[in-house]
This record gives sequence, C-alpha cells and structure tokens, in this order.
Amino acid sequence: MTVKEISKLSGVSVRTLHHYDNIGLLRPSRSPSGYRQYTQKDLERLQLILFFRELQFPLKDIPIIIDAPDFDRTRALEQQVELLTLQKKHLENLIMLAQYAGCTGVKHITMNKADYEKMDDYVAQARAMWGNTPAYQEYLDKAKGRGKDEEESLNDGLMDIFIRMGRLEGKDPAADEAQSLVKELQEFITAHFYTCTPQILRGLGQMYAGGGSFTENIDSAAGAGTARFAHQAIEIYCQSK
Repeated sequence: MTVKEISKLSGVSVRTLHHYDNIGLLRPSRSPSGYRQYTQKDLERLQLILFFRELQFPLKDIPIIIDAPDFDRTRALEQQVELLTLQKKHLENLIMLAQYAGCTGVKHITMNKADYEKMDDYVAQARAMWGNTPAYQEYLDKAKGRGKDEEESLNDGLMDIFIRMGRLEGKDPAADEAQSLVKELQEFITAHFYTCTPQILRGLGQMYAGGGSFTENIDSAAGAGTARFAHQAIEIYCQSK
C-alpha cells in the first residue's frame, strides 16, 4: 500500500506517516523508484503505535515497549479494543445528547461524568501496566535524575562510537575492528539506556541506515556512508548471536 492508501485507511495524515518514517518508528520498504510501500505488518505496527499514543506515551518511548522481546502484542490489541469500545460508547452518548438538544431546544445539558472518568481510569491503568514493563521501566530508571549536561555527554559518547566506525567505512564490516565497535555500541546502550538485545540492536541498525534524521545525524558527524556501514556491521554481529 502507498502512504496515501495507509493514510486513508488509518486516518493518520501523510505528514505524520512521513515523520514516523524519518524518526525510524515506522519504516516501510521502498519501491525501485523510491516510493514508500507499506505491508500488512507495517499496518499492524501502526495500530500499536496509535494505541500507545492514545495512552499518551511519547513517540521516542514507544519502540522501547513494542520492540522488547517480551512484548505481549495480543494483550495490547485486546486493550485497544476495550479502549475503543469505551470511546464508542462515550461518542454515542454525546450524539444522543446533541440530538435531544436539537429536538427540544434545551441549551444546557448535564454531561455524564461517568463516561469521562471510566475512560480516564482505563487509560491510567493501561498506561501504568505498559509503563511497568521491564524494558521501559529500565529505561526510565536509568534516565531518572539525569541532567541536560549528562544527557549531552551520553549522546557525545554514543556518537564517538559512530565516528570511529566512520573511519572504517569502505573496509570489511565483518572485520574484528568493526565487530568490536558493534559490541561496544551494544554495551553502551545497555549500560546507559536499556538492555540492548540482538533483536533490538538489529532494529536500531535498520533505523540507522533507513534514511531520515538517524542517517543524517550519523553521517553528518562521522562521514557519509557511516550509517550504512554501521548497519552492515550490526547485521553481521547479530547473525552470530
């Protein structure tokens, strides 16, 4: 499906889908001419993204939850149905109230607070449940109390690994030096952000080389082609795990 077809089907704007692509949150494949092509798997991922957006999770936090090895996709979809059902009931009540006002000329209607409270309670419970998953909780715990200077220092440390990878661009990504840097990258992410399993590392590698802001930032700091080289080295590293 094209980006316009996905937009029409999901109700998500084309601009938002482009943004999700640029930040690596929802990365479709590309046609030979460079157009985005979305699969059924991409549509399922978008559905999960929209669910966690409804629970008010920041975009940058969503991959930590849905890409975790122990993520319960079935439970997330069940909760999405429950939340949509509550929203549907609430909208039906609003429609009936509006119709009643139109027929009777009543100007002031007492809204049923129970609907709002029930939805708010459900969202709070679901958010608390997913916010307590091991991967996301680990991420929050490690970021707790971290100041701006420390965040910048960590970002510099991460980029330093890519700069050293950039010096190897054009060489064999399977060589010991490149593989050692991939191992260092995995250990750095695990130490400072969250446990970077081979599965998560492979997903990061795909984002690094997938275009958009990730690729631009890495190549800008470490030299053109570095993001692609890092992806190649990560793929080789993960295949051996």
